[in-house]
Amino acid sequence: MNLAANIHGSLRAERRWALIIAYVSLCAAVVIFLLPPVYMLITSLKTNAEMSNLQGNPWLVRSPTLEHYGTILGNPLFLTFFWNSIKVTVLTVIVTMVISVLAAFALARMRFWGSQALATGVFLTYLVPDTLLFIPLYQIVGGLGLLNSTWGLVLVYPTLTVPFCTWIMIGYFASIPKELDEAALIDGATWSQMLLKIFIPVALPGIIAATIFAFTVSWAAFVYPTAFITTPDQMPLTIGVVSTLVRGDTFAWGQIMAGALLAALPPVVVYAFLMDYYIAGLTAGATKG
Repeated sequence: MNLAANIHGSLRAERRWALIIAYVSLCAAVVIFLLPPVYMLITSLKTNAEMSNLQGNPWLVRSPTLEHYGTILGNPLFLTFFWNSIKVTVLTVIVTMVISVLAAFALARMRFWGSQALATGVFLTYLVPDTLLFIPLYQIVGGLGLLNSTWGLVLVYPTLTVPFCTWIMIGYFASIPKELDEAALIDGATWSQMLLKIFIPVALPGIIAATIFAFTVSWAAFVYPTAFITTPDQMPLTIGVVSTLVRGDTFAWGQIMAGALLAALPPVVVYAFLMDYYIAGLTAGATKG
């Protein structure tokens, strides 16, 4: 009895310490990740005079103002940046999902020689950083005459989104029982009918997860638009805000912070409403693959 009680007490103590360490680690992570956006929000609410005053506490706002947000929202260029980001992101998501769903369906269900190696190769291409790809892609986009155009971004963004989205969808499609294929083929269904009526409805969580990923990457991309876009009328938000508010060694910090927070708002809203679907899609796709 004493031995069992000692073992039970030891396990409880270990569990207690494990929970304490986990909560401390989570709290530290939350503080680290939230400090930058909180500081951005505080800075965006300060007047220019208060930001220039180095004597006060940088984490306190003595005279809150929405002047910087009003200036940003009243700037026609900001609305142009916003529209460019929406256009590029929506088109990229559509192109990505069409290619990813079709490719994943072919690799997962239409078995052929080399399909497994090709599926692995698709994922490995995702590991190649865009800092290595933008130079050859610059030559390709320039050869097509799409430099300094949002259409050039629509062309190159899928190189960031398609590989990972295809990998997620392969895991979902591979998890669907083979009997559904056989039953559909016996009933005379074509491959396109099987995809539209069986696989897409069943794999909807994975499709949502892949769509959110494609949206986030397209909206937040920075390297490609920096390399390919030079005029403000074609710039997305990620580079438009910085390029127009930084003049030499002069930084309009209040407007920069306000613009950055407004630019981050759409992904935050998407994750706030679809976070459960995103987590379920990623975890299920990983375990089923």
